[in-house]
Amino acid sequence: MSNVDKQKLEVIKSYMTAYNSFDVEGMLKNLSPNVTFKNSTNEVVDLVTNGIDEFKAQAEKATSYFSNREQKIINTIQENGIITIDIDYTGTLAIDLPNGLKEGTILEMQGKSIFRFVGLQIIEINDFS
Repeated sequence: MSNVDKQKLEVIKSYMTAYNSFDVEGMLKNLSPNVTFKNSTNEVVDLVTNGIDEFKAQAEKATSYFSNREQKIINTIQENGIITIDIDYTGTLAIDLPNGLKEGTILEMQGKSIFRFVGLQIIEINDFS
């Protein structure tokens, strides 16, 4: 983590702290108004938002899916101004999901998130699990 831009890493940590505490406004704090978010599961893109309003709507909706959730940074790499973090994720479902997973199920997975910045604002987030 020594070669990673410390200010940008602090922005990412602030975003993740807000995510872990279901603080949508805190998640939005360092996002560009034009932020793009993509989530991919098993190499298939299953969610895309464009702009901060779409991101906020999805983030608010997602807070109802889990009774608790935590992302932990395992590793950080910076190349060409892009920061990639490896994540350990744990979450407890608050609702039954259409895929058959039931309320109370604990999900544990590893993934990565790629952050692109304009200045100190996040302009793009790509999540992979």
